[in-house]
Amino acid sequence: MSGKAVMFGAGNIGRGFIGQLFSESGYEVIFVDIDQDLLAALNRERRYHLETVSNEGSVDYWISPVRAIDSNDKAAVAAAVAEADICATAVGANVLKFVAPNLAAGLALRAERGCGPINVIVCENLHGAPEYLRGLLEASIGEKGRDYLAKKTGLVETVIGRMVPAPTAEMRAADVSWIKVEPYKELPVKRSGFVGSIPEIVAMTPYDDFDVFGARKLYVHNCGHALMAYMGYQRGYEYGYQALADNEIREFMLAGLRESVDGICAQYGADRDWLYAHVDDLLKRFANRNLGDTVFRLGRDPRRKLASEDRLVGAAKLAVSGGVRPVHLAWGIAAALMFDPAEDSSAQALQSQIREKGVGATLEAVSGVKSNSDLGKLILSSYALLQVDPRWVLK
Repeated sequence: MSGKAVMFGAGNIGRGFIGQLFSESGYEVIFVDIDQDLLAALNRERRYHLETVSNEGSVDYWISPVRAIDSNDKAAVAAAVAEADICATAVGANVLKFVAPNLAAGLALRAERGCGPINVIVCENLHGAPEYLRGLLEASIGEKGRDYLAKKTGLVETVIGRMVPAPTAEMRAADVSWIKVEPYKELPVKRSGFVGSIPEIVAMTPYDDFDVFGARKLYVHNCGHALMAYMGYQRGYEYGYQALADNEIREFMLAGLRESVDGICAQYGADRDWLYAHVDDLLKRFANRNLGDTVFRLGRDPRRKLASEDRLVGAAKLAVSGGVRPVHLAWGIAAALMFDPAEDSSAQALQSQIREKGVGATLEAVSGVKSNSDLGKLILSSYALLQVDPRWVLK
């Protein structure tokens, strides 16, 4: 296969995962980003350094051919989209509004040229991301491109399972393109999001029953990370693998995941053995020392991670709806309410809110959980005990 793939975002997921899959599928990968040093390196070398790391060792890859476009160059971005065979975004949900005008300009140019359909894989950590992006595109595209957007543009939902910590300052100093990732390489996508024929992309599998993959990612993978991080923070661990090596934290996390799995099975009719096999795989992946994933990265921005449908509260609500009392998930939520690194502005804002409004009112404002509900009472009683002794739950 030969073709062109436009990748909006040359960061952790764009360069550390999707760019690799596109390249291995035979595409020239065209990154769109604002990181001037990275753009220059990609255009100079026409390749970048990706290293997979595990407890068994590391493997170096050079991903090529690649090139890069400054996202401020709207005409160049539009021209690249007009010539593309596949596109993807991995910029962060809050940045999609800045990407949409450029993507819309490219789609309008495709419409003007009479191009065939194009699919955009939307790799954003946001529920309903494809629908949100479509709304942004509709507001940007103009009358001439609307029909093309409606009938010939597929916006495809996916979930990203690969763990990709941010490159360190030392890595960027040695090679600004260098990125370390775990070996895990699976990309489930929602079949119904595609328009026209579905391209064959390495590690990508389309599914009809896709919702369960989103639930597995959020309420098992992300939930497990959160439980491990927030309890690991209470014990002063720096890295996720250190927290996981603490048997008490490990057992606590597994107990919380059992509650979450029960909720997923009740809601989605998921296969329990399939979910527990995923938990077993995650235990090995979370223990990856060479990845160097920090407790801070896994726990940062607790206000977002405590949202009503997010990894902890959403999992607890699923458990409740399935007739399960989410004791360990409630402890995890309570620990998240105590996460307070000085360098995390979200955590500091959460602590200020708790001091000013009280923990019950803050829980309701941030998570939508009323303090007098059964779940609210469970969380607040756990919080009170953690205030006395942060290790209480693990005794």
